[in-house]
Amino acid sequence: MKKTILTVLGGVMGMVLAGSAQAYSGTNCKEPGVCWEPKPGYPEKIAGSRYDPKHDPKELDKQRQALEGMDKRNRLRWQHFRKTGKFVYDVDEIGG
Repeated sequence: MKKTILTVLGGVMGMVLAGSAQAYSGTNCKEPGVCWEPKPGYPEKIAGSRYDPKHDPKELDKQRQALEGMDKRNRLRWQHFRKTGKFVYDVDEIGG
């Protein structure tokens, strides 16, 4: 009995998955492989619309500063490694 129920459920799930895979016909593609279409109401131009992320310049500057600090620490680590042949992760231990 359980085996029959599992078989029927498996068949139903297979049909559902096969049906959803065939739901898009691909007739609205601009070119082969480029079939993305915006939802109705999505604007042509994002800037100034409600979909515009409006990144804060201060937050973007924080990221720039963090990346510059990371580059500086890595530069110190590798300079120390070239001089001594020993890699030290903690930049405070290098003393530079």
